[in-house]
Amino acid sequence: MTNNEIYEELLSICEKENVLKDEPMKNHTLTKLGGKADFFVTPVSYDQMSRIVAFTYNNKIPFMLLGNGSNMVVRDGGIRGIVVQFSKLNGLKREGNTIVAQGGANIIDASRLALKHSLTGFEFACGIPGSIGGAMAMNAGAYGGEVKDIINHVIVITKEGKQLKLSKEELELNYRSSIIGKKGHMVVEAVFTLENGDEKKIKEKMDDLTFQRESKQPLEYPSAGSVFKRPPGYFAGKLIQDSGLQGKGVGGAEVSTKHAGFIINKSNATATDYISTIEMVKTKVKENFGVDLELEVKIVGEDLNE
Repeated sequence: MTNNEIYEELLSICEKENVLKDEPMKNHTLTKLGGKADFFVTPVSYDQMSRIVAFTYNNKIPFMLLGNGSNMVVRDGGIRGIVVQFSKLNGLKREGNTIVAQGGANIIDASRLALKHSLTGFEFACGIPGSIGGAMAMNAGAYGGEVKDIINHVIVITKEGKQLKLSKEELELNYRSSIIGKKGHMVVEAVFTLENGDEKKIKEKMDDLTFQRESKQPLEYPSAGSVFKRPPGYFAGKLIQDSGLQGKGVGGAEVSTKHAGFIINKSNATATDYISTIEMVKTKVKENFGVDLELEVKIVGEDLNE
């Protein structure tokens, strides 16, 4: 299909203001990096989402789901095909001791809703800058807690456009991985089961975690968060720090002097700068300690010369 035909089909599914052409991905990633997406679509219903996915699948059109862009680096050449973001599917509600969250809601907002209703178990997420869908796909966690601890079930859309309900056991949640990522499912809704708690104690814990995060992480610069997974028996940030890499980088990208596990967009970096800095870090840590660092962030899209 031509891009004009794709555009017309998308307009038959979604409102015109929710279908953008040649949209710069740097506007939608926390690194502030990335070239243009051919189409950037923000559906407002599960039905629209299912129809878009089925359309891309049946016509073999490249497709990518974007959370809030917190754990992703988009290459400078951008993304071909259709990028869908759930930012307008962001509902949150409390039902008894559960929190029901749509895939585009921010996990931080879910933790705040739990606090409001004196529900404990979600405190760990008070500083995670991601969407519910993205958090489910990678079993997001921090400060000793993770999504696996509180999830009840999710509703997903498969890559064929069908809706499925998956239990906690069916999600196969492990360290920074799940069946969602492996199968290419898209989370449109997640239900979390929490315990009744004391609002004051919950807030104290969240305030403490927020202080720890703000004092240790370089939140004043755009970044993709923690770049590498924790290697067995090590801490990625310590390996990078001990390799003397803090403050070093390529172009406008730099290994943070505040937290070595973060690579920041310090000065109008390109995605190529950022990715080159990642490769530099991996090479140096391998040379110094014999450890292969594995990426926690996803690198997507095309290089400019492709």
